[in-house]
Amino acid sequence: MRDYILIEDLAADDRPREKALRNGISSLSNAELIAIIFGNGIKGKSVLTMSQELIARNNGRLSDIARKGIRETVKENPGIGPAKAISLAAAIELGMRCQAEMPPERVRIVDSSTVHTLMRSKLQLLNHEEFWIVMLSRANLVIDTMRVSQGGAAGTLVDPKILYKRVLEYGDVVSGIILVHNHPSGTLRPSIEDDRLTKRIKEGGELLDIKVLDHLIITSSGYYSYSDEGRL
Repeated sequence: MRDYILIEDLAADDRPREKALRNGISSLSNAELIAIIFGNGIKGKSVLTMSQELIARNNGRLSDIARKGIRETVKENPGIGPAKAISLAAAIELGMRCQAEMPPERVRIVDSSTVHTLMRSKLQLLNHEEFWIVMLSRANLVIDTMRVSQGGAAGTLVDPKILYKRVLEYGDVVSGIILVHNHPSGTLRPSIEDDRLTKRIKEGGELLDIKVLDHLIITSSGYYSYSDEGRL
């Protein structure tokens, strides 16, 4: 006899796969979607219950689950071994890659919230720091977005010379740039190093007649704008 519970062991109305076939995948709850990824539960606990407990341990937020590493997920959740944690991480990564493949919106940047809307999906769930730039035309239309560097949980190194070298590859169509990076710690305030880097990049832009219009720090709960704070 098996010592775990499969989805097939649940009552017909509680089976996520059958529900998805009947009503579409979007009809499933978050717990039901995770249950499909996990496939089976453990002795005395259904896979659906395991999924519900995982969500509860993460404040009911999928974004909190997405920020956890594989080892952290295994450590914090009894019954979820490496195989289940890897399957979950793979599903989350696929979703993020799908989002990243969407072409940059040809939007006009009018304020910091427009930048945040454009960039938050790329940065707010990461557990490491990344530094991006948004390149704009003279009419403040988005030409492209580009990741300049990727680091660890505490920071990432950015060389202004390399940054502008890559910007100049677009020719003279780039009139301004917006700097964007994330703080996995959730701290919204910029660090001293953030201030120094912003100043160096701004000074470099002045020599090239490229304006640094803003610098956003994005976290899972919001963002900080140098421009909104009158610091550019």
